[in-house]
Amino acid sequence: MAKGRIEINEANCKGCTLCMIACPQHVIQMETERVNVRGYYPAMLVDPEGKCTGCAICAVACPDVCITVYRQVSVRQSQTAAASAG
Repeated sequence: MAKGRIEINEANCKGCTLCMIACPQHVIQMETERVNVRGYYPAMLVDPEGKCTGCAICAVACPDVCITVYRQVSVRQSQTAAASAG
């Protein structure tokens, strides 16, 4: 299974919860104890078990483009992609 992680620009997050709702792995939650500089409770990645696949559905759902997605590509996948491209 693919592995990934996200980074959320908390300063720009308005806490709309769309990313949390969209996440198929349910690894995004809303902060409950602190607000950002705009006065909103921002989204945060809560993924102690490494369930994030880097699918980017959360980033697509975010209306303020606050989410950057990183996806690990295994050596085997990158070799297969290179072989089919060449």
